[in-house]
Amino acid sequence: MTCPFCGHREDKVMDSRESKDGDSIRRRRQCLACERRFTTYERCDEIPHMVIKKDGRREHFDRQKVLNGLLKACEKRPVSMGKLAELVSEVESDLLESSELEISTTLIGEKLMERLRNLDKIAYVRFASVYRDFQDVEEFLSELNNVAPGRKV
Repeated sequence: MTCPFCGHREDKVMDSRESKDGDSIRRRRQCLACERRFTTYERCDEIPHMVIKKDGRREHFDRQKVLNGLLKACEKRPVSMGKLAELVSEVESDLLESSELEISTTLIGEKLMERLRNLDKIAYVRFASVYRDFQDVEEFLSELNNVAPGRKV
């Protein structure tokens, strides 16, 4: 494993644990050169699920890409990295349990928004505004009114 800090290729495993779902192993490693610690995750190699983009292109499902989108939506919000990783794991598990090998970004986005709405409403609106590509203020206000129905904006 290459150290993310110094690039050295030798390390020692300090601790290994199975994830709650049992679908991955978390390993704490220490670089033998710089002695800094880092975490890696080991997963079973599976048949890749393809994501069908809105323009028809297909690409492999990328867990990190999904997590990065959620991180942007949750910037400066009280949502822990653990909660976001859990949310992505739930959606990823749904996809893996599905018999479909090609999944639309629409379905993935809806599953993410459904869970994000319960986690943090501000992050949900941020994510929805990018995902649904609001074209004007009315669409944005409509979504705000859906999130907080008692308050008219």
